[in-house]
Amino acid sequence: MTGFKKLLLAFTVLGASTTAFASNDNFASLTLGQTSDKVKKSHALNDNLDHPNTDGVINKDATWGVRLGQQNSQGRYYATYDNVSGSHNGIKLRQENLLGSYDLFYPVGGSTKLFGGATAGLTKLTQESSGFSRDSDIGYAIGGQVGVLQQVSQNTSVELGYRYLRSNASTEMSERGGSKQGSLDLTSSAQTYLSANYAF
Repeated sequence: MTGFKKLLLAFTVLGASTTAFASNDNFASLTLGQTSDKVKKSHALNDNLDHPNTDGVINKDATWGVRLGQQNSQGRYYATYDNVSGSHNGIKLRQENLLGSYDLFYPVGGSTKLFGGATAGLTKLTQESSGFSRDSDIGYAIGGQVGVLQQVSQNTSVELGYRYLRSNASTEMSERGGSKQGSLDLTSSAQTYLSANYAF
């Protein structure tokens, strides 16, 4: 295929996409929820820190987030930033997500819809434990979400959702001015959340 034909095809697809989403509404959201993480610890960390419970570091901790996207009667796509931190037995971790998502809607009543979709993006895991050097890493995040969306007025809605993500973000624990004690690997996270949405 020549370069001109490729360019023509790209403009055709872009034009069709723009037409399909011409009736979209922009929306913004604030979210509040709880996140629980599965964190794998290295053998060295087990030995040096007496088998800490790393799954308990972020366990049903308060999570806040913001979203911005577009929606129509069939579905929506949006970007999300959210933040959660927790500590347990001297270990403190912070997780930040920057995600892109797409949901499909399934109406079940006049103003109520079920939704489900896929999410992909980046997760930043930061180790902020007292007495240890701060360390962070950025890894991928991929997963999905389901929930129920309730329209409150023409421009406002609320939703209850559940999201599950797999990740490979990893961080190290080294004593300040001392040696490395081991590493922590974020394998998955689960979040239950409430969201208030405003369309404009």
